[in-house]
Amino acid sequence: MTSNGNANIFGELKWRGMVYDTMEGVEELLAKEKVRLYNGFDPTADSLHVGHMVPMIALARFQRFGHHVLALAGGGTGMIGDPSGRSSERNLLTDEEVHHNVEAIKGQLAHFLDFEIKSNPARLINNADWLMGIKYVDFLRDIGKHFTINTMLAKDSVKNRMERENGISYTEFSYSLLQSYDFLHLFESENCILQTGGSDQWGNITAGCELIRRKTGKNAYGLTYPLVKKKDGSKFGKTAGGAVWLSPERTSPYKFYQFWLNADDQDVIEYLKYFTFFDRETILGLESETKEKPEVRSAQKALAQEMTQMMHGATALEKAVQASEALFGGEIDGLSAADVHEIFAEVPSSVFEKDQFSGEGKGVIDLLTESDFLKSKGEARRAIAEGGVYINNHRVNDSASSVTLSQFIDGKYLVLRRGKKNYFIIETR
Repeated sequence: MTSNGNANIFGELKWRGMVYDTMEGVEELLAKEKVRLYNGFDPTADSLHVGHMVPMIALARFQRFGHHVLALAGGGTGMIGDPSGRSSERNLLTDEEVHHNVEAIKGQLAHFLDFEIKSNPARLINNADWLMGIKYVDFLRDIGKHFTINTMLAKDSVKNRMERENGISYTEFSYSLLQSYDFLHLFESENCILQTGGSDQWGNITAGCELIRRKTGKNAYGLTYPLVKKKDGSKFGKTAGGAVWLSPERTSPYKFYQFWLNADDQDVIEYLKYFTFFDRETILGLESETKEKPEVRSAQKALAQEMTQMMHGATALEKAVQASEALFGGEIDGLSAADVHEIFAEVPSSVFEKDQFSGEGKGVIDLLTESDFLKSKGEARRAIAEGGVYINNHRVNDSASSVTLSQFIDGKYLVLRRGKKNYFIIETR
């Protein structure tokens, strides 16, 4: 499910709706030759987030079509920060922070790009290697003279910031010069003739193409992808808990899986085109299923499974699926206390001393009522007799039974349920 049958990468990107803007000649160029291209990723945090996956996966598509791809980690530009899409100044990072972040995102890029294949490996480069040694006066003479203030002030990212009270610093104002210089450097040293990025990078990319033309007399090219937005206008990649990160330490595989699983019917087919390598036939099939049986959520399940496996691997996917199913009566055995805490974070709970469950344990009727999960012992007995009470999603059949510490997940949590969806958590201390 990884091929579409398009003869070239431009056709592949086009049918997926991923071509936002291009320089004249890009389509013809990609149809006739295999080019070297790059996409930059500034290490402003120690993890990329799901918004970065559009350009990352697009680079992987280029590689699969035989083009030579460079992933540029902005160890130099990351010291400054790109003003594009920003309403305020970024906090400047130290050398140590930028280096740490670059190392962290290297591994994330390797989930999508093949750095090991012998025939056409992707390469990771760091613009700190050439930017950090530049002499300021030389840079102004050789590069700065090719940029007019008029053109730079006309950029949306600059205009928007100048209209705000805090304005824009000279540091961030200069960012586009550095990105343009990156393109020139890679054009001259690597024969890199195409730069890609999100649509908010168009001004920076075209500035680089113009710099190359003025310095070398030759043509370079740019291609941008649409910035993903939800149909309801809300920002893609954001949840109530903040950004959805690729790092499992920042966003767990379970929450990552849930993010994709909760995609709206209006958005999910677009996401399948942008983020997966599913072919046209597969995506059209899922689109039909979504229209005919939206309640089954086939497209969302396929998307969530594919993205979680691609980012976190088969074992993490299996655990995320199990955790998701736990909310609907699925198996809880094998989940950790951290899993339970995360899955049932919004569920009512009650805390008991751990020693109440030692030895023969605590009577189940007492537990149900003392926790305030059920109102009375009579209600608890009736609920058990009707087969409606579950502990760790296993039905309680005997109202005279007891609950012991061995039943607690990692000695910490017990999951009570009445009916299909009425959950309650018992926590020990």
